[in-house]
Amino acid sequence: MVSILKFRRIFYTIEATRKESYGALRHCHSEKLCRVGLFWDLDNKPPNSIPPYEVANKLRIAAASFGVVRHMVAYANSHTFSHVPHVVRESRKERQLLYSLENKGVIKRNEPHLCRVCGRKFYTNEKLVNHFKQLHEREHAKRVNQIESARGSRKVKLVGKYSMKMDKYKKVARAVLTPKVGYGLADELKRAGFWVQTVLDRPQAADVALQKHMVDMMDHRRVECVVLVSDDSDFVDVIKEAKLRCLKTVVIGDISSNGVLKRTADTAFSWEEILMGKAKKEAVSVMENWKDRDILKRLEWTYNPDVDKKKLNMDDADAEASGDDDIEDIYDEIDNDYNDDKGSWWKLDSDDNDVTN
Repeated sequence: MVSILKFRRIFYTIEATRKESYGALRHCHSEKLCRVGLFWDLDNKPPNSIPPYEVANKLRIAAASFGVVRHMVAYANSHTFSHVPHVVRESRKERQLLYSLENKGVIKRNEPHLCRVCGRKFYTNEKLVNHFKQLHEREHAKRVNQIESARGSRKVKLVGKYSMKMDKYKKVARAVLTPKVGYGLADELKRAGFWVQTVLDRPQAADVALQKHMVDMMDHRRVECVVLVSDDSDFVDVIKEAKLRCLKTVVIGDISSNGVLKRTADTAFSWEEILMGKAKKEAVSVMENWKDRDILKRLEWTYNPDVDKKKLNMDDADAEASGDDDIEDIYDEIDNDYNDDKGSWWKLDSDDNDVTN
């Protein structure tokens, strides 16, 4: 009997927690989340001293504080992707010096270099790189060729078969091999989920392409909140256009010389606030201000003289027409009474005869 009571108690507690979680889930889905578009001007705000993947994740987390991030776009010319920042160049020089001393035997590592793909150990980094290129890089190229040459269901099976191996290779390759072009900016942003687009090496080419992309998104109503990563004042017109369409606007970047872009947007954050995570905390108050603004806009009365004048003229015309109709109805009643009394004099009943009688 005691065991049955314990079982019933556990069952009812599980049911209660399930209903509470289901109610909370329904409450979360009942509130419509804002669709956010993250647009990054890489020519103006490249992640020079910070790893690109880390910066991209920080931006995505900050943008997700305003709603659901549906689009993440980054534009730059080929020079931006091929450029190597000064910090990255200095770190590469230090590593090359260390590896050269290691090859000469001046420096000995306490632990050997480990290949993260197959687990083999090497005493110098040069032997590790040669092993990786001769064995694992060739295997990766064979897998890619097999997938590209296959068709239909066979291609799907090969992708599922080699997906874990290819992901493991890419992760190790980023640490072992030096990127052939730049410092891997495009690949790191793609890995973070950005749609990266390269434009021609012309002045303001990336700005024009990014502005067109933003306007196209607004025309098709794919975003309700625009998050722009830039300090360029050329984007002021796009931010104004977004505000005219009643979209939320957020600007991320350092304070420029005049700060026009940040003053135009609804809210703005600095580069340091994004990296330190302060933007996510401040986004709560920003969202509350947006909700209050939307409520006030619904309650706001606007005076449009043309519409009100037209409405007033229509009301006067209706009133005059209704008054004329009433007067005509009165005259019609009088005419009807008069027509009823018309007839020959000998057929009419006179009141004098009644009096004499």
